[in-house]
Amino acid sequence: MSAVNGLQGQVKAPASNTKLPGSHSLPTVALPTCNLKELADPEKVALEWIESFNKLLNSGLESFNLSDAFHESAHWRDLLCLSWDFHTLQGCDKITGFAKDFIAKSRTVKFTLDQSAAYKKPTLIPMDFDGTVKCLQAWLDVETDFGRGRGIVKLVPDHSEWKAFTLFTTLEELKGHEEFIKERRPAGVKDGQDHGGANWKDKRVAEQNFEDGREPVVLILGAGQGGLTLAARLKQLGVSTLIIDRNDRVGDNWRNRYHQLVLHDSVWYDHMPYLSFPPNWPMFTPKDKLAEWFEYYAMAMELNIWTNTTLSKSTWSDKDGKWTVNLERGDQKRTFHPRHIVLATGHSGEPSLPDIKGIQDFQGDLSHSSAFDGPKPNSKGKKAVVVGSCNSGHDIARDYYEHGYDVTMVQRSSTLVLNCQTIIDVTMKGLYSEDGPPTEDADLLAYSLPNPIAKTIHAQSTREMLRRDAPLLNKLTEAGFKLDSGPDEAGLWIKYLSRGGGYYIGTSSLLANQAINLARGSVSHLTPHHIHLSGTSLPADEIVFATGYLNMRDSARKIFGDELADRVGDVWGFDEEGEVRVCTTG
Repeated sequence: MSAVNGLQGQVKAPASNTKLPGSHSLPTVALPTCNLKELADPEKVALEWIESFNKLLNSGLESFNLSDAFHESAHWRDLLCLSWDFHTLQGCDKITGFAKDFIAKSRTVKFTLDQSAAYKKPTLIPMDFDGTVKCLQAWLDVETDFGRGRGIVKLVPDHSEWKAFTLFTTLEELKGHEEFIKERRPAGVKDGQDHGGANWKDKRVAEQNFEDGREPVVLILGAGQGGLTLAARLKQLGVSTLIIDRNDRVGDNWRNRYHQLVLHDSVWYDHMPYLSFPPNWPMFTPKDKLAEWFEYYAMAMELNIWTNTTLSKSTWSDKDGKWTVNLERGDQKRTFHPRHIVLATGHSGEPSLPDIKGIQDFQGDLSHSSAFDGPKPNSKGKKAVVVGSCNSGHDIARDYYEHGYDVTMVQRSSTLVLNCQTIIDVTMKGLYSEDGPPTEDADLLAYSLPNPIAKTIHAQSTREMLRRDAPLLNKLTEAGFKLDSGPDEAGLWIKYLSRGGGYYIGTSSLLANQAINLARGSVSHLTPHHIHLSGTSLPADEIVFATGYLNMRDSARKIFGDELADRVGDVWGFDEEGEVRVCTTG
């Protein structure tokens, strides 16, 4: 039985279902004790801590020690402000060593209070979901020798002093390389300019085609949301960038997915840099609408994109610090020498299709969910089997059901199930919502919690979501569906970061009401008209394997070969500090 009142059938998910191989398990962090009801002058407390912290940072290397500024169980999460990697340091000794290494390189760092918006004013707030632990939250501006950043500190009383329990810092810009936005935006056509030459369109075509010997500094593989947003950022920094994609059109990575796909993230969570969705955009975006937006975004941001293009060969020169890449674009072949290649082909990577005996003998239609293009018309009564019980599996099973198929879902391991609206009401309200801050500030708040502390807080919010969803979840259990609540019952977000899957966001009502059949177990083999599990056989006209994707490292191996892929660590899951592995560095 679950610890959640009224909820039945939750199981403890095994490690194989909650984290990827090699991923570290996040520790469970105890929160400090602070039950203050009010604070007379939070701004004064924040300013005094900042002043004291700045003095400690400039106290000299011989006596350098930050323990007077940090709680004994404190965490400092730094995203590129003080190093060229993502780090989470726990405990005063590691925090002191991290900052000292930065200062020792003849560098300086200074913190000031950010009060540029009303919601940024120092405030006494609940640190945890249950509201039992209070902290003083303050927004910060950070400046170093080479850059400017932002931060958030959460202070708690420690005996007679206020000390940081969490400090978050992130680099916003490099000095001398600020973005060409707002007051730095391009002028466009100037009065008195010679109009006899190339106009904007002429220049844009030349730029996009890399004419006259132009070369990209950065080559991005993949024109999905990751590739597009990175290219947009680099564009505003003046870094010549080319995106290539094997699809026919920008957006095809979504356009070509299964017919009924709709995003499970709300609109407030999904805004892209520089160009937000309009105020009439639906809360949950249909995949074809998102694909059209990607095309529009690419044009509006003036991104250089070559579709129908593949990387046929790539070699790296340690001597020159450059790649040599051969691109094939239709019947055109081009060679470039970028300094950087970014693999933006998606966290999901290559489809994972199990190696199952008899798969070649099956005489019906068989596909992976990534290639599923919808049920066939006039197929009422046909038998479809969907192997997999997470997002794609549920959506495809529903699609089959709505087209009159007799559908069976095969669940191989336990699944975390949450209702979309419950997630919004419990975890997104006031943050990623109509009344929340701008998305870039909501992101800052979300990332300001080190993952080990986030795990503790997510466990609390997960209990509340499971309580609200108990009627549905109990019906799923009665139907034989195995449920879990993530690693150490820490919920969706921690399971996603640990494993990259294993959950479903939706209603599952068809399964709960047994309109879709359920079978449990591993697939042993296929025969011409059946799929065989351990202990049972299912007749099938069509089979879809919604079995997830290989590690992104496998995509790197396919594109770049074994030598480079062997130098890249496995992507996703947690490193020893609690940061997500390899996504930002190699």
